[in-house]
Amino acid sequence: METNKPTMLTIRQTARTGILPEHALRLLLKAGKLPAIFVGKKAFINYEKLCEQLSQLDGSERPEE
Repeated sequence: METNKPTMLTIRQTARTGILPEHALRLLLKAGKLPAIFVGKKAFINYEKLCEQLSQLDGSERPEE
């Protein structure tokens, strides 16, 4: 039985993919809104889940202007 291992990236590695800036990723991590685990003080983000999470955003969380 073969299982797919998730791609776990650091914040810098995730930012280098161009999905979000490093600062935005750090703010989301601090708010607890990233699919991440910690190994010591280092956070590893599940890249596939992050992409899925971002694709489900429909803009309804934006404040009215």
